[in-house]
Amino acid sequence: MNDTERDQKLTSALLALQQGEITEFHIYKKIAAIQKDAHNSDILDRIAQQELMHYEIWKRYTHQDVAPNTLRIWFYYLIVRGFGMTFAIKLMEGVEKRAQGYDKALIAQIPETREMLVNEETHERELIALIDEERLKYMGSVVLGLNDALVEFTGTLAGLTFAIQNTQIIAVAGLIMGVAASLSMGASEYLSRRSDGGQTDPVKASVYTGFAYIVTVALLILPFLVLASPYIALVCTLLGAVGVIFLFTFYLSVAKDLAFWRRFGEMILISLGIAAISFVIGIFIRAVLNINI
Repeated sequence: MNDTERDQKLTSALLALQQGEITEFHIYKKIAAIQKDAHNSDILDRIAQQELMHYEIWKRYTHQDVAPNTLRIWFYYLIVRGFGMTFAIKLMEGVEKRAQGYDKALIAQIPETREMLVNEETHERELIALIDEERLKYMGSVVLGLNDALVEFTGTLAGLTFAIQNTQIIAVAGLIMGVAASLSMGASEYLSRRSDGGQTDPVKASVYTGFAYIVTVALLILPFLVLASPYIALVCTLLGAVGVIFLFTFYLSVAKDLAFWRRFGEMILISLGIAAISFVIGIFIRAVLNINI
């Protein structure tokens, strides 16, 4: 590679980083503008100003202005609206750092920028750690409701499938059990949070737990409401459970910096293992009691 090609490649890499910085500046500013908490808004503004400063540093070498990526700005804005600020920011930072691995090798040709890149990552991690988002305080309640619903209802529906073999009856029975269980889980979470005297609101914790439980139950029961074959419905329910586990584990691993595959494997093993055991129990009960519905 001759000097001209090397310079062109370096300039192209710098322009990509420059666009990334100005795009993230606008993302942080947009997120900050919708925050009700002044503390979080201030932190996001500080990160945005840091991104703008880095943009100006890259501009000294490129001598060009670069327009932000509008599509990315709106994408992460919608992620914030749907899944929360912390998840969106950590997802964005993780994606960006992986995408810039090759570019950093080129940027090593500019000695004074090495320290800036290290400082950027350190400073952003410190600032992001200061963000206080309410929904993460109650993530334990959501995990409780979702995990219980997945474990209990994959097993319950598997057992009912072979014992009853009627999708409508299975759906009605499951829905009644689900509503009752969600209220019970919510009440238990309320009493638990109230007794431990923590910083979280017991009422909000109970609502998060009950809501997560009933939404998961509704998703698991849905195939039995729309399909005629109980066995196809059960397969769809199990696939749905795997999908819910995957999405929630991914969300949790990003938002709380946890290991994804280990937690995903544990949940799959527990949920599908309980379902298999319950299916066998359903076969046994149907045979012993001679139930035919």
